[in-house]
Amino acid sequence: MVGWLKRAGVALAVFSICAGAWAQAQNYPVRPIRFIVPYPPGGSTDPTGRAIGQWLSEKFGQSVVVDNRGGAGSTLGHGLAAQAAPDGYTLLLGTSGGLVVAPAWGTKISYNPLKDFTPIALAVDVPFVLAIQAGVPAKSLKEFIALGVSQPGKINFASPGAGTPNHLGMELMNALAGTRYVHVPYKGGGPALLDLMGGRVDALFGAVTYIAPAVQSGKVRVIATGHLQRVREHPDAPALAELYPGFTNTTWFGVVGPAGMPPAIVNRLSSEMRAAYASPAFRKTLESLALLPITSTPAEMGERIKGEFARWSKVIKDAGIGER
Repeated sequence: MVGWLKRAGVALAVFSICAGAWAQAQNYPVRPIRFIVPYPPGGSTDPTGRAIGQWLSEKFGQSVVVDNRGGAGSTLGHGLAAQAAPDGYTLLLGTSGGLVVAPAWGTKISYNPLKDFTPIALAVDVPFVLAIQAGVPAKSLKEFIALGVSQPGKINFASPGAGTPNHLGMELMNALAGTRYVHVPYKGGGPALLDLMGGRVDALFGAVTYIAPAVQSGKVRVIATGHLQRVREHPDAPALAELYPGFTNTTWFGVVGPAGMPPAIVNRLSSEMRAAYASPAFRKTLESLALLPITSTPAEMGERIKGEFARWSKVIKDAGIGER
């Protein structure tokens, strides 16, 4: 009899906890949500964050306040989110740069990307394209690779800075193609793009919208994409994966929170993100920015973070680069 009462008491306690978590998720949110975007206004992170914030605000009936916290290549904003209370009232538009690339590079950061965040849902892929300046004597990806193989150390490429996805995509290409393109780091994407247009550097990996003005000028041409498939804006440019299966140099954004968030709240947020993905109007907003809407479960997003951290760590180690 005593054993039965104990088991009943345990069952009642578990039921009470589950009921409390369910009620918490159903009532959430009861006040405004802070949504950290780890870059200043401009680029593609800000409109992505605002589109997600507006969607969640309309569904929840509570304000979702976008808080732009740029600095240190997005790691400042990531650090602020990692230190917040895990109650669902501080969210972050996590980026592959802050969650994967900077940590793999060895950048000094205040957080552990694998331990200090709760993955919620992926949001968008940001396809990178490979562009070369008009004076490079190559008309296609294969010709550009052949040029790099035949002239090791003679062809260079720009990036917005060492350890950026733009930089590491070319290092991965060096490893797979047997080329020796030389890295020329800049302090930001603007100067790098200007020098590509001016013919002072030969190549650059960058997002579709970032490269667009240079392509429209006629001084730069796109010869490939780092996404797994060809992109709508440059259908004639092959994916590098067509030559090197599995090659990908696509940055991405997704929603995360601090570690330790209640699972019921995580699941509700993830469910709303999947509903956004299914909305034609929401998708159109992001696609107009040359972004590819994606979705995932929390577990799937966690696996992407782990998998890409391992992948880029290997690229960096094999190339003998990084800040370790």
